[in-house]
Amino acid sequence: MQPVETGSNATSTMARTPQRIGVPRECFPGEKRVATVPEVVAKLVKLGFSVAVESGAGDGASFSDDTYRAEGAVIVPNAAELWATSDIVFKVRPPSADEVALVRPGMTLIGFIWPAQHPELMAQLAAAKATVLAIDALPRTLSRAQKMDALTSMAGVSGYRAVVEAANAFGRFFNGQITAAGKVPPAKVFIAGAGVAGLAAIGTAASLGAIVRANDTRAEVADQVVSLGGEFVKVDFEEEGSGGGGYAKVMSEGFQKAQREMYAQQAREVDIIITTALIPGKPAPKLITAEMVQSMKPGSVIVDMAAEQGGNCELTEPGQAVVKHGVTIVGYTDLASRLARQSSTLYGTNLFRLSEELCKTKDGVINVNMEDDAIRGLTVIKDGDITWPAPPLKQAAPPAAKPAAAPVAEKKGGHGHGSSAPLPAQTLTILFAVAAVAFWFVGTYAPAAFLGHFTVFVLACFIGNMVVWNVTPALHTPLMSVTNAISSIIAIGALVQIAPPEAGLSGRPDGLIFWLAFAATVLTAVNMFGGFAVTRRMLAMFRK
Repeated sequence: MQPVETGSNATSTMARTPQRIGVPRECFPGEKRVATVPEVVAKLVKLGFSVAVESGAGDGASFSDDTYRAEGAVIVPNAAELWATSDIVFKVRPPSADEVALVRPGMTLIGFIWPAQHPELMAQLAAAKATVLAIDALPRTLSRAQKMDALTSMAGVSGYRAVVEAANAFGRFFNGQITAAGKVPPAKVFIAGAGVAGLAAIGTAASLGAIVRANDTRAEVADQVVSLGGEFVKVDFEEEGSGGGGYAKVMSEGFQKAQREMYAQQAREVDIIITTALIPGKPAPKLITAEMVQSMKPGSVIVDMAAEQGGNCELTEPGQAVVKHGVTIVGYTDLASRLARQSSTLYGTNLFRLSEELCKTKDGVINVNMEDDAIRGLTVIKDGDITWPAPPLKQAAPPAAKPAAAPVAEKKGGHGHGSSAPLPAQTLTILFAVAAVAFWFVGTYAPAAFLGHFTVFVLACFIGNMVVWNVTPALHTPLMSVTNAISSIIAIGALVQIAPPEAGLSGRPDGLIFWLAFAATVLTAVNMFGGFAVTRRMLAMFRK
């Protein structure tokens, strides 16, 4: 650390002094993740920070000290030296009692804290006069905060790993097969909770060939379940289940009773149940009773992703995989840690994005701006003062109400007509009469070739309206690019106009007509190739 200067230039000197980010080895039993990875170290250095990593911190995630050193990190031999020489500390798990003793006044700690579950830890960190940013307190409803959302990153990894653990404990294939030895039916998987972890589990199980069903108290996730290859199982009870911040809420007793009946039916039918239901600040709700477990087929599997908060199954033993009533109940609390390399990479990237927000000047000095909604939500302790929970996010002012439209004056006949009302019969008769006279005049005096072109023009307008204008708005982006390309057949007409005389066509025109035809050819060619290029990119988004 650099010495602190005194006097009038102290503030400016400190502003130019890069801060050191320290990454200790996680001391929680069995934790293999690390708070940053070598490729992220290089990005942090470009932001102006110096980075120190405790020796062996990345071993559990297969990142050696040499890989960190190659990207510009300093390897520190022990935790005490790392905490003593770091201004900012990145962690995964909340600090242990030994680590809290190493926290110094003015230090910034960033990681998972879970302030609602750890009031004693909050008091200890506040007494140490530290600034603490809890990555789990990020306001997830802010769209710009998604890049820092470590909860989502870890939940996605955990959902994937839950299916892997289920497949490991299950005694059959996930996908159905017909072999010379007989027919193998596909496994049936039920996912309780379709949040980030649940959706990751749905996609993974469906990709393995299982029949996947899912349920969630939030009705709006039904389309997401179907899009991933699952079937949404609805509870026969109408109640909205969306809570604050994108989470589910506690449901009424009537809903819970109907939900238990649905779960009991699914337990009798499926082979694998994966539960993900959690409500912030509350114990995990009990969804799978002992009676439901007894009703499951022998060899079935339950993966309880809420085991760390008590579990969604009554028979779950946190941290253990046990067999009860012939059913394997997996209650591991370290699913993300079981994919340590992947989860560490995602988590390290989330912290790097947070560092970008904290250090917009790229001079290696963070600024905990309490006026920033995202940073304010993350900051649970500021210079020893507990600032959690954060105040509600400021709601955008509703748009000003438009003045009421003046009532439409009634017609003389006493029948009011809006702007979209049909024209009176007398007016329509006059318009048709004028159009008929115009067509007669054109047909009598216009050249014969004009009539053919005019007929094609009218038909093209009609077909274009039916093909393009009547398309569902949701399909405009992919479909309009194709229809625009098809409509570019007009390029043929332009090419005919500029064809050389020896081609046997009308001959090359002079002046304005030639240049108009040339411009039409260029513009329609751009439209044609651009339309197909956009379509190819849209379709590529849905290919694996």
